[in-house]
Amino acid sequence: MNERPTNGSVAPEQPSADVDAATRRLMAALDGLERAVERRREADRDEDELATRIQALGADRSRLADELDGSLVKSRKLERANREIAERLDAAIGTIRAVLGDGDNPGEIP
Repeated sequence: MNERPTNGSVAPEQPSADVDAATRRLMAALDGLERAVERRREADRDEDELATRIQALGADRSRLADELDGSLVKSRKLERANREIAERLDAAIGTIRAVLGDGDNPGEIP
């Protein structure tokens, strides 16, 4: 009444050992999959962080470009004002020299 093969080709514990080995391989594969998923999540977080940083750098670049443009405008205005002041000073010096009679006192510093 025993339905097990009697030729000895399959040991009674062989199916259990095969199932245990398959279970270990499955668990190892699942562990590997979990590690791969975690690495992917970390990579996605890194990509998101990098995208955020790039966006912040772009905003900073735009702000700095605007500030630079404003500084260039101010610099040009100051240069223009400086030229106007220099021209006025030259005219005032010329007028003062004319009034003092430039050349009448050769010992004085002009």
